[in-house]
Amino acid sequence: MNKTQHYVLGKWTSATADGKPSFDAVTGEFIAETSVEGLDIPAILHYGRTKGGEQLRKMTFQERGNMIKKLAMYLTKRKEQFYEISYRTGATRVDSWIDIEGGFGNLFANASLRKLFPNQPYHVEGDAIDLSKGGRFMAHHILVPKKGVAIHINAFNFPIWGMLEKCAVNWMAGMPAVVLPAPVTAYLTEAVVKEIIASNILPDGALQLICGTAKNIFDTVESQDVITFTGSAATGRLLKAHPRIIQEAVPFTMEADSLNASILGADAIPGTPEFDLFINQARSEITVKCGQKCTAIRRMIVPENLIEDVQIALGKALDKVTIGDPRLKEVRMGALVSKDQVQVLKNRIGELSKSAQIVYGDLENINLIGATEKGAFVNPILLREDQPFQNTAVHEIEAFGPVSTLMPYKTLDEAVELAQMGKGSLVSSIVTNSDEIAKEYVINAASHHGRILVLNRENAKQSTGHGSPLPLLVHGGPGRAGGGEEMGGVRGITHYMQRCAIQGSPTTLTEITGIYQPNSKYKETTQHPFQYHWEDIQPGMSIKTHNRTVTDTDIISFANITWDHFYAHTDITSLDGSIFKKRTAHGYFILAAAAGLFVYPNKGPVAANYGLEECRFLRPIYHNDTVYVRLTCKQKIDRDVASAEHPSGIVKWFVEVFDTEDELVAVATILTMVQKKQEVFTEMTEAKIQECLNKITANIKPKWGTMSPQHMIEHLEYGYRIASGQIQDFDIKTPEKILDKVHNTLYDYTKMPANFEFPLAEKSKINEVKHPDLETAKQKMLEARSEYLAHHKQHPDSILKNAVFGAMNRYEWYLLERKHLNHHFEQFGILE
Repeated sequence: MNKTQHYVLGKWTSATADGKPSFDAVTGEFIAETSVEGLDIPAILHYGRTKGGEQLRKMTFQERGNMIKKLAMYLTKRKEQFYEISYRTGATRVDSWIDIEGGFGNLFANASLRKLFPNQPYHVEGDAIDLSKGGRFMAHHILVPKKGVAIHINAFNFPIWGMLEKCAVNWMAGMPAVVLPAPVTAYLTEAVVKEIIASNILPDGALQLICGTAKNIFDTVESQDVITFTGSAATGRLLKAHPRIIQEAVPFTMEADSLNASILGADAIPGTPEFDLFINQARSEITVKCGQKCTAIRRMIVPENLIEDVQIALGKALDKVTIGDPRLKEVRMGALVSKDQVQVLKNRIGELSKSAQIVYGDLENINLIGATEKGAFVNPILLREDQPFQNTAVHEIEAFGPVSTLMPYKTLDEAVELAQMGKGSLVSSIVTNSDEIAKEYVINAASHHGRILVLNRENAKQSTGHGSPLPLLVHGGPGRAGGGEEMGGVRGITHYMQRCAIQGSPTTLTEITGIYQPNSKYKETTQHPFQYHWEDIQPGMSIKTHNRTVTDTDIISFANITWDHFYAHTDITSLDGSIFKKRTAHGYFILAAAAGLFVYPNKGPVAANYGLEECRFLRPIYHNDTVYVRLTCKQKIDRDVASAEHPSGIVKWFVEVFDTEDELVAVATILTMVQKKQEVFTEMTEAKIQECLNKITANIKPKWGTMSPQHMIEHLEYGYRIASGQIQDFDIKTPEKILDKVHNTLYDYTKMPANFEFPLAEKSKINEVKHPDLETAKQKMLEARSEYLAHHKQHPDSILKNAVFGAMNRYEWYLLERKHLNHHFEQFGILE
């Protein structure tokens, strides 16, 4: 009997007993059993806390983010295999796209958040707080990863997205996860986890999978753990009351199915774009994932004078929905996840129809395409409740499937009240072209919803829709929706971290936070800070500049250059009654003059000015006043480089402008782009190349590939003849769509891959020896190099093509030479 496997304690394992069967939602065929019998739950949780947690906590945010990005790219390349499995859950291609690529997109989105965190394992939150008048006692808040494990209990409807939208966040925070997917679709989660583990991208213990319901999972949770639950509100409340959770004060986040409402604005009458948008959105929310979405529209609240129009239009739209085998292109709606769910759904519809009327759909007869009734198929069902204030079942009972209920309202206040009668939802929406209506609804309804979409003709083409949670927005809601939050960008990540207030001197807090705090001790440098590479710059590193006296001529010249003729700078007869006593320097002149004092003029690691983050002018500077600057490294931020530039990071510099009495007159934070050290490649000077050639003998064996030493030297000669323009009769082999990306790798510090296939191998006859012996080959290579150098000296603007990297200038040929020679000299062990 086939069983879904668990990945725990660093290995794949199966349960020791039979369990609950899963069936193909379309054909009814048996897929697998799920059981947790024989699993040592306490050991699994301990393994995550220690093995996985210790490694993740040591990683910086940048390392975690790049790890998650790498995983997202790995999974995306293998996505098609998951679609084939997803069809068995009853999902169409579109339904599966939400689950599969939506899940991978969550990884990408959270990985990008690394740019908002420091290049260290913990986070510094907000601004420093001065606790003393003298500025010598202060406080700050830091967030560190919790030393527990994230336990994720997921619903059946999104077996991939449900896992990855949570795991992406806890991994970014530095916390491992134990995932418990719903048994009925656990086989799809299992397939994805198998690829994740096979990738070897995550540290051991960062992800464990339990396919099944482990009823004792909470018995040994600890205060440093975090629990998230997605599912029914009733089950969530039951789990949340577990004595161990209460005893250990374990954070418990619940995202429960809710009775989400969509409102049609009174202005959205038939014939308007908004009316059509409402109908299209309603049809989509009823039928996508066969209505099995926690964010689906369960209640449609429309003006009472439009309810007939909506009912008719929506009925016509639903008539176009084809039902059957989700693999078929002509099918628009697949199946529920199981026959059991079909029965549950029918029971809920029966309860709703005691007061509401079924106005569209048939519970028994279904027209299927490419499928039989062995599958878990149902028709879309539309109910209408004309007395929604008296008959409250529609606000209390959820039919989890392709079901929604129409109800009327007289005034917008009634619409708000009806929406709130659901007692809390994940999302609400209002379709209107009136900003006044939108504002009134949002402000009054927001207390009861986790998210509100305002949909109109202006944003319709870009809108992600009512039912789409987004990684950078909070996903959760009050009351029935669970009272929790998931995702939400930075705030989602901090949910898995412990916030701690730290107090101390500015100097001590600078060392703890990695951010320079005003009034802390300066770290004087032996050379100008702009002469250091990014790795060598440290917060607190500082210089004091020489003085500059501001003259009348400076102020007037700056006014003429900038056209800033504000009276305080140019008309000293108008100063009466103002805060100025004399001709006053422009604030931006002070900032520019400060830059003139602290900028290092020579070429160095500082690649560019990256911007200005904050600036304050604390008191006027008058003509003949003298100022100096204190430039201090405030903070370092790592960055990704995707364009034609060398690896670099951002350095924030704290600029303090003082007068000669050491009174602070202005402060600013400027940003510079600072290059990182190149410590990967050996510089290939003429002497170094000759040294390497002297070490190459005919009997040296390569570490990879089949080249002989002479083949390699002749290959280098061929490369130099391309670089000098002697050989250009070839086409660029790299596809146009990725050429820029490949070209830009010239600038990074990544080595060429071993066994890289030279695209001109056949043309260059790379496997044939051309010269009589190795020494002759060396001499011919050096001659070719001299011709390459001479060509670019005589033609400094020359652009020549390369088969892999495209059109290249002189500097790019230098970069390629360095990489290429390092690659082949390492191939033969010459550089060790």
